[in-house]
Amino acid sequence: MSTSTIHPTSCSCCSDLMRGAFSRRALIRGAAAGVISTTLSPLAAFAAKRQYDAMVLSCIDPRLQEPVRRYTARRGLTGKYSHFVIAGAAIGVVAEPFKDWRKAFWDNLATSIEIHHIRRVIAIDHRDCGAAKIAYGADKVANPKLETETHRAALGEFRKQVAARHPQMKVETGLMAVGGRIEMFA
Repeated sequence: MSTSTIHPTSCSCCSDLMRGAFSRRALIRGAAAGVISTTLSPLAAFAAKRQYDAMVLSCIDPRLQEPVRRYTARRGLTGKYSHFVIAGAAIGVVAEPFKDWRKAFWDNLATSIEIHHIRRVIAIDHRDCGAAKIAYGADKVANPKLETETHRAALGEFRKQVAARHPQMKVETGLMAVGGRIEMFA
């Protein structure tokens, strides 16, 4: 049975198809090109930018994982930051008892600057931090006022060290309550 028997080539609805103006090969090529351009154009735009906003430094404490995630989401940072998690956050980077950890943080920060082109670091310490007690003693975090001042000093030292190593880097620091409320320090 020929095509003209099933459907006459003079039919106005598909006469071009029947005359071979559109081939199966052309259709497949066109579809493939459409799929490739649809898939790759957002990726190409993303790869061309390849710039993230920040590195977020936070503590390993499981109570802080969700509050930190909510904080970064509120700031519009979802998918736009590197995340470095270490006991004590900034305390883990600057306090003497944790000096062996420093190289890991500084190497990660340098890598994030090189690969992700970040322009700022956001360090989030938190209240009721076990690493703060280890580093500075329980008496330095015995009440909210002392705890705030201890973290303020550690975060200030962290800002100073980042500025010495990466002067172009902006640094934001804050102290988060276990429930997620954060107090930012200049």
